[in-house]
Amino acid sequence: MKTQEALSIKGTVHIELFDKDGKLKAEETVHNLVTAVGDQMYAARGAGVGSAPAAPTGMRLGTGSTAASKTGAGAALVTKLTGGNHALDSSYPQAAGGVVQYKCTYSPGEGTSASAIQEVVLVNDTIATDTATAAANTIARVVVTTIPQKLASDTLVATWTHTLAGS
Repeated sequence: MKTQEALSIKGTVHIELFDKDGKLKAEETVHNLVTAVGDQMYAARGAGVGSAPAAPTGMRLGTGSTAASKTGAGAALVTKLTGGNHALDSSYPQAAGGVVQYKCTYSPGEGTSASAIQEVVLVNDTIATDTATAAANTIARVVVTTIPQKLASDTLVATWTHTLAGS
């Protein structure tokens, strides 16, 4: 008897936007798409392969609405938000029981925008550089629809949860 087991990576992103008084202004939880580079990172790192893509270093915000995809234009940040680059919070990533979480907190003055935030990417490049990230450095991407502009006094928190599950 032949037994097959499928391994999948299921991801969600929970985004919260708070005003200057800490009141929740907007919130959205959506399924994210782990890119082909993200699949390769999880597989190669899990297998101990030395040439695995680097681990995530942070996130970038954008205003593009191109649908997320495994490869191509939807597998990278489409429209970069100036100042939307941010390193992972100091206690992240966290992993337990096949679940890994990545979190970034954009404090007041960071990642502000005159437009709605429509895309967030989890990346493994030099996050201190305020540039767009190529698909080759994008681990996962999500398109959101309910997060308005981030004012200078607002705080935005983005938490990615990737669950690696066999079936």
